[in-house]
Amino acid sequence: MTDIAIVQSSFGDPGEAALVARKLLEERLAACTSLVPITSIYRWEDVTQEAAETVMTAKTTIELATQVAARIGQLHSYELPVIERWPVAVDEAVAAWVKNTTG
Repeated sequence: MTDIAIVQSSFGDPGEAALVARKLLEERLAACTSLVPITSIYRWEDVTQEAAETVMTAKTTIELATQVAARIGQLHSYELPVIERWPVAVDEAVAAWVKNTTG
């Protein structure tokens, strides 16, 4: 097993999520992106909120994860976007594909 990174953020507009996902691919920062519709329930400005959102998950290398997170932050429309990143273990063939597709 080899480590790659997952970088994830949620968007209020599915079109914006798709635009950011495509930018990451075009800029070779991610090998793959996935978009999933969700319902988020959260506290913002001391009020419980509920909103339809789209989660974008990007597969990238450990080395590019910080750069991917920064790029998402540049493109994101939220005042305070939550951008999470973490390493994950994958098969060597998948890791090689991610590495060969990015950078």
